[in-house]
Amino acid sequence: MWAGAVGASVFRVPQTTPATRTDAIPHPEGVSNEEFRAALARLAAGVVLVTAHEPPLSATGPRGEDAGMTATAFMSVSLDPPLVLVSVRNGSRMDDLLAEQPLWAASLLTESQRHVAGRFSMKGRISDRLLFDDIPYRRGEVSGALLIGGSLAVLECRTEQRIEAGDHTLVIGRVLTAELPSAEGGPLMYFKGRYRQFGS
Repeated sequence: MWAGAVGASVFRVPQTTPATRTDAIPHPEGVSNEEFRAALARLAAGVVLVTAHEPPLSATGPRGEDAGMTATAFMSVSLDPPLVLVSVRNGSRMDDLLAEQPLWAASLLTESQRHVAGRFSMKGRISDRLLFDDIPYRRGEVSGALLIGGSLAVLECRTEQRIEAGDHTLVIGRVLTAELPSAEGGPLMYFKGRYRQFGS
Protein backbone atom coordinates (compact mmCIF):
# COMPACT_ATOMS: atom_id res chain seq x y z
CA MET A 1 0.00 0.00 0.00
CA TRP A 2 0.99 3.60 -0.49
CA ALA A 3 1.81 5.62 2.59
CA GLY A 4 -1.38 7.68 2.22
CA ALA A 5 -3.76 4.68 2.12
CA VAL A 6 -5.83 3.59 5.12
CA GLY A 7 -3.98 1.14 7.34
CA ALA A 8 -0.67 1.69 5.67
CA SER A 9 2.53 2.04 7.69
CA VAL A 10 4.26 5.35 7.34
CA PHE A 11 8.05 5.16 7.36
CA ARG A 12 9.77 8.30 8.52
CA VAL A 13 13.37 9.02 7.61
CA PRO A 14 15.27 10.49 10.57
CA GLN A 15 16.27 14.08 9.92
CA THR A 16 20.00 14.70 10.19
CA THR A 17 21.63 18.02 10.84
CA PRO A 18 24.56 18.75 8.54
CA ALA A 19 27.85 18.97 10.41
CA THR A 20 29.17 22.49 10.55
CA ARG A 21 32.80 21.42 11.12
CA THR A 22 34.48 18.58 9.32
CA ASP A 23 36.89 18.29 12.26
CA ALA A 24 34.05 16.98 14.43
CA ILE A 25 33.12 14.15 12.07
CA PRO A 26 34.60 10.90 13.40
CA HIS A 27 36.36 8.48 11.11
CA PRO A 28 34.82 4.98 10.86
CA GLU A 29 37.15 3.86 13.64
CA GLY A 30 35.76 6.58 15.91
CA VAL A 31 38.38 9.31 16.33
CA SER A 32 37.78 12.75 14.86
CA ASN A 33 40.38 14.93 13.16
CA GLU A 34 40.14 17.35 16.07
CA GLU A 35 40.75 14.62 18.67
CA PHE A 36 43.66 13.24 16.66
CA ARG A 37 45.31 16.66 16.32
CA ALA A 38 44.84 17.46 20.01
CA ALA A 39 46.39 14.18 21.12
CA LEU A 40 49.39 14.33 18.79
CA ALA A 41 50.04 17.97 19.67
CA ARG A 42 51.25 16.60 23.03
CA LEU A 43 54.09 14.81 21.25
CA ALA A 44 57.11 17.12 21.33
CA ALA A 45 59.10 17.10 18.09
CA GLY A 46 62.32 18.57 16.82
CA VAL A 47 62.09 21.05 13.96
CA VAL A 48 63.92 20.53 10.67
CA LEU A 49 64.19 22.57 7.50
CA VAL A 50 64.09 20.26 4.48
CA THR A 51 65.59 21.79 1.34
CA ALA A 52 66.00 20.72 -2.27
CA HIS A 53 67.17 22.32 -5.50
CA GLU A 54 64.99 22.24 -8.58
CA PRO A 55 67.39 22.17 -11.53
CA PRO A 56 66.78 24.42 -14.56
CA LEU A 57 64.61 22.95 -17.29
CA SER A 58 67.28 23.67 -19.90
CA ALA A 59 70.84 24.93 -20.08
CA THR A 60 69.67 28.18 -21.65
CA GLY A 61 66.51 28.63 -19.56
CA PRO A 62 65.95 30.31 -16.18
CA ARG A 63 68.18 29.19 -13.32
CA GLY A 64 66.92 26.52 -10.96
CA GLU A 65 64.90 27.23 -7.83
CA ASP A 66 65.66 26.40 -4.21
CA ALA A 67 62.79 25.19 -2.06
CA GLY A 68 62.40 24.78 1.69
CA MET A 69 59.84 23.17 3.98
CA THR A 70 59.57 23.16 7.77
CA ALA A 71 59.08 19.62 9.05
CA THR A 72 58.36 18.21 12.48
CA ALA A 73 57.69 14.66 11.29
CA PHE A 74 61.33 13.72 10.82
CA MET A 75 63.11 10.75 12.33
CA SER A 76 66.04 8.36 12.19
CA VAL A 77 65.09 5.02 10.62
CA SER A 78 68.25 2.92 10.39
CA LEU A 79 71.94 2.99 11.29
CA ASP A 80 73.08 0.43 8.70
CA PRO A 81 72.46 1.78 6.16
CA PRO A 82 72.00 5.31 7.56
CA LEU A 83 68.39 6.23 6.76
CA VAL A 84 66.08 9.06 7.81
CA LEU A 85 62.40 9.70 7.11
CA VAL A 86 60.41 12.86 6.50
CA SER A 87 56.64 13.07 6.05
CA VAL A 88 55.56 15.40 3.23
CA ARG A 89 51.99 16.54 2.54
CA ASN A 90 50.65 15.18 -0.75
CA GLY A 91 50.36 17.82 -3.46
CA SER A 92 52.69 20.28 -1.73
CA ARG A 93 55.52 21.91 -3.63
CA MET A 94 58.09 19.83 -1.75
CA ASP A 95 56.18 16.63 -2.48
CA ASP A 96 56.15 17.44 -6.19
CA LEU A 97 59.83 18.38 -6.16
CA LEU A 98 61.01 15.29 -4.23
CA ALA A 99 59.02 13.07 -6.58
CA GLU A 100 61.45 14.18 -9.33
CA GLN A 101 64.55 15.26 -7.42
CA PRO A 102 66.10 12.39 -5.40
CA LEU A 103 68.69 14.60 -3.67
CA TRP A 104 67.71 16.78 -0.71
CA ALA A 105 68.96 18.01 2.65
CA ALA A 106 67.78 18.48 6.22
CA SER A 107 69.02 21.16 8.63
CA LEU A 108 68.22 20.47 12.30
CA LEU A 109 67.29 23.90 13.64
CA THR A 110 68.39 25.48 16.90
CA GLU A 111 66.17 27.38 19.32
CA SER A 112 67.49 30.66 17.87
CA GLN A 113 66.20 29.75 14.39
CA ARG A 114 62.49 29.98 15.16
CA HIS A 115 62.13 32.67 12.49
CA VAL A 116 63.45 30.22 9.87
CA ALA A 117 60.91 27.59 10.86
CA GLY A 118 58.05 30.09 10.81
CA ARG A 119 59.05 31.51 7.46
CA PHE A 120 59.04 28.16 5.66
CA SER A 121 55.81 26.91 7.23
CA MET A 122 53.73 29.69 5.67
CA LYS A 123 51.02 28.44 3.33
CA GLY A 124 50.27 29.84 -0.10
CA ARG A 125 53.69 31.31 -0.86
CA ILE A 126 54.61 31.43 -4.53
CA SER A 127 58.41 31.27 -4.36
CA ASP A 128 60.99 30.52 -1.68
CA ARG A 129 63.75 32.58 -3.31
CA LEU A 130 63.23 35.67 -1.16
CA LEU A 131 62.82 33.62 2.01
CA PHE A 132 66.45 32.52 1.83
CA ASP A 133 67.81 36.06 1.30
CA ASP A 134 68.90 36.94 4.85
CA ILE A 135 69.57 33.39 6.09
CA PRO A 136 73.19 32.17 6.17
CA TYR A 137 73.60 29.03 4.11
CA ARG A 138 75.90 27.14 1.79
CA ARG A 139 75.09 24.76 -1.01
CA GLY A 140 75.67 21.08 -0.31
CA GLU A 141 78.38 19.59 -2.49
CA VAL A 142 76.53 16.29 -2.91
CA SER A 143 72.87 17.30 -3.01
CA GLY A 144 73.03 20.84 -4.33
CA ALA A 145 70.45 21.72 -1.66
CA LEU A 146 70.92 24.65 0.73
CA LEU A 147 72.38 23.84 4.16
CA ILE A 148 71.36 26.35 6.83
CA GLY A 149 74.25 27.94 8.75
CA GLY A 150 74.22 27.63 12.53
CA SER A 151 72.06 24.50 12.55
CA LEU A 152 72.74 21.77 15.09
CA ALA A 153 73.38 19.32 12.24
CA VAL A 154 72.99 19.20 8.47
CA LEU A 155 72.36 16.04 6.45
CA GLU A 156 72.48 15.49 2.71
CA CYS A 157 70.24 12.65 1.55
CA ARG A 158 69.18 10.62 -1.46
CA THR A 159 65.67 9.21 -1.62
CA GLU A 160 65.59 5.44 -1.30
CA GLN A 161 61.84 4.91 -1.01
CA ARG A 162 58.52 6.78 -1.13
CA ILE A 163 55.53 5.38 0.72
CA GLU A 164 52.05 6.90 0.36
CA ALA A 165 50.33 7.05 3.73
CA GLY A 166 46.94 8.79 3.86
CA ASP A 167 47.29 12.43 2.89
CA HIS A 168 51.10 12.37 3.23
CA THR A 169 54.05 10.63 1.60
CA LEU A 170 56.83 9.16 3.73
CA VAL A 171 60.15 9.91 2.05
CA ILE A 172 62.97 7.65 3.24
CA GLY A 173 66.42 8.97 2.41
CA ARG A 174 69.91 7.52 2.68
CA VAL A 175 72.20 9.95 4.50
CA LEU A 176 75.16 10.76 2.26
CA THR A 177 76.87 13.39 4.43
CA ALA A 178 76.42 14.55 8.04
CA GLU A 179 78.01 17.62 9.62
CA LEU A 180 77.69 19.54 12.89
CA PRO A 181 77.95 23.26 12.02
CA SER A 182 77.02 24.54 15.49
CA ALA A 183 77.63 23.34 19.03
CA GLU A 184 75.77 26.30 20.52
CA GLY A 185 72.21 26.33 21.86
CA GLY A 186 69.55 23.70 22.18
CA PRO A 187 67.14 22.25 19.64
CA LEU A 188 64.05 24.07 18.40
CA MET A 189 60.99 22.10 19.53
CA TYR A 190 57.35 22.01 18.41
CA PHE A 191 54.79 21.31 21.16
CA LYS A 192 51.07 22.09 21.51
CA GLY A 193 51.06 23.98 18.22
CA ARG A 194 53.94 26.32 19.09
CA TYR A 195 57.70 26.52 18.58
CA ARG A 196 59.48 26.25 21.92
CA GLN A 197 62.92 26.11 23.42
CA PHE A 198 64.10 22.87 24.94
CA GLY A 199 62.85 22.66 28.52
CA SER A 200 60.44 25.63 28.23
